[in-house]
Amino acid sequence: MDAARGGAAGENLAPAGEQIVIELPDGSRRQVPRGTTPLEIARQIGRRLERDAVAARWNGQVIDLTRPLEEDGRLEILTFDHAEGREVYRHSTAHLMAQAIKRLWPEAKLAVGPPLEDGFFYDIETPRPLTTDDLEAIEREMARIVAEDLPITRRELSREEAVELFRQRNESYKLEIIESIPEGEPLTAYEQGEFVDLCRGPHLPSTGRIKAFKLTGVAGAYWRGDERGPMLSRVYGTSFPSQQQLREHLERLEEAKRRDHRKLGPELDLFHFEEVAPGYVFWHPKGAVLYRLLEQFSRELQARYGYQEVRTPEIMKVDLWKRSGHWDHYRENMFLIEREDETFGVKPMNCPGHCLIYKTRIRSYRDLPLRLAEYGRLARFERSGTLHGLLRVRGMEQDDAHLFVREDQIEEEIGRVLELVDTIYGTFEMPYEIKLATRPEDFMGEIELWNRAEQALARALEKAGRAYGIEPGDGAFYGPKLDFYVIDSLGRKWQTATVQLDFQLPIRFDLTYVDRDGQEKRPVMIHRAIMGTLERFIGILIEHYAGAFPVWLAPVQVRVLPVSERHLDYGRQVEERLAAAGLRVELDARDEKLGYKIRQAQVEKVPYMLVVGDREAERGEVAVRSRDRGDLGTMALDDFVQQVVEAVRTRRGNPA
Repeated sequence: MDAARGGAAGENLAPAGEQIVIELPDGSRRQVPRGTTPLEIARQIGRRLERDAVAARWNGQVIDLTRPLEEDGRLEILTFDHAEGREVYRHSTAHLMAQAIKRLWPEAKLAVGPPLEDGFFYDIETPRPLTTDDLEAIEREMARIVAEDLPITRRELSREEAVELFRQRNESYKLEIIESIPEGEPLTAYEQGEFVDLCRGPHLPSTGRIKAFKLTGVAGAYWRGDERGPMLSRVYGTSFPSQQQLREHLERLEEAKRRDHRKLGPELDLFHFEEVAPGYVFWHPKGAVLYRLLEQFSRELQARYGYQEVRTPEIMKVDLWKRSGHWDHYRENMFLIEREDETFGVKPMNCPGHCLIYKTRIRSYRDLPLRLAEYGRLARFERSGTLHGLLRVRGMEQDDAHLFVREDQIEEEIGRVLELVDTIYGTFEMPYEIKLATRPEDFMGEIELWNRAEQALARALEKAGRAYGIEPGDGAFYGPKLDFYVIDSLGRKWQTATVQLDFQLPIRFDLTYVDRDGQEKRPVMIHRAIMGTLERFIGILIEHYAGAFPVWLAPVQVRVLPVSERHLDYGRQVEERLAAAGLRVELDARDEKLGYKIRQAQVEKVPYMLVVGDREAERGEVAVRSRDRGDLGTMALDDFVQQVVEAVRTRRGNPA
């Protein structure tokens, strides 16, 4: 890791026989000698826990298993099954990899090596840029270090000791990190054999505890992300406690590659990108169908919940963005236009325009909640290096809405938003998690209002019976928010929906309503998008379904396959019947073999293929072939139409 800060390790200087009391997660208490380590307590509980232990949580702080405990407290032994345990395990594997690289290239200089959600990386300056051809040699050296089972030990350092240590080791990046750490903060280093790294930890007790690892890639990375800085080699990897878990993870990665929307999108003729418009999508007819279907789904649901749709300008004078706060807090992410000595901003968000609509008339408490929805185009200047297919774009549309509510309506309205979230994500069979993001450093307004907003969001979630985590400091500049993370068919988490509670914009735009007592009061704004950016959501859905969309969402729902040219007339009759029922249908009239046509439809992931020949034409039937289940046999055309139309109407999966 890049920084090294933490509490004292503490040496066991207690008199012999002095005891401390340890409380375990099940509420039981143990009396142990002062200086006992979490690893020793894990051994007392059971050999399996000792074997699986990765780190410990001591009075709320994650620490090394070998840290002596000097006072009474609460202890939890962490394994790889805990999120913090996985971080420690993979952080230690990052150090293992860095040690292997230093052995292979002794002149290499260490930069930073953090754990990631599914792995780790380390940025290192090497004599030459590393390539994928180097990964096998690094892995072999890592295996040798694991076999050595080197103890991993923690050292506290004074600033002078740290500077001297890393100066002797010619680690210039570590010296720069030390300079950036405020005076008075403790510094720590971790050692394993000849390898030393400036790091806050914690880490595994020894290298031998790392059982299975794989290096997955290498790339270039600027030091501290600064394009003017040195270019380093960034080596990626992952690790697990068993080879089976590693193998399953690598299989999931291979499946993720096969599902990559950047590959499937063009293959399925949904969209493409051009260098002339970086970050903007060229939607093809089939992709535009997806876009339209998602908008329709959102509109239908929102109409049931009392939303009114509006449209606001895409380009507005900079005065508006100064008033809203975007000029001070979001200007670097905006596209700006200079014309006739005036500056205009292309809108990155709809909220200021909705505030202006609210202000066009006097509002009563009876008018609230006022729910305004918009599907207008937005533009955000994302740096070119961050653009990533549909997942990170510059031009976008959201299923965006702003709710103007009385403060006493907040909990009920957020409850209604949660119902919408359940319906939409449930339709796509995607469970989700919620995080409450609190006040950031770059916040706007008074802390007291922020506290009220955060408490209101927490109360709304608790009233709705929803579990949630906390994302400290990750709120929007104008208010705290709820972030929703959907879980796809591969178990990956994607941030999609957001619900933001905003006391600030109503103040900046002087929004009021007349309350029951005849007094003017300030409404509260709820910003919410459920699918979020439609471009991003479509990218997620492509990967979730591997391009094989359920029949209601498929750009082409049915393809009619005449066996030969003489069956074209009946094929056209089938096509017309399906189209009249509102289904999206294609007739494959090419003079090709039936097997070729079926394979082509499978490749294009069409949900249903209807084979029509002599018998089908005579009986008014179709031979149904499912993309997912193969040959379903022959059925009356009207029966098939009825089943598929009902599946489309209810937006459920493909009928049997």
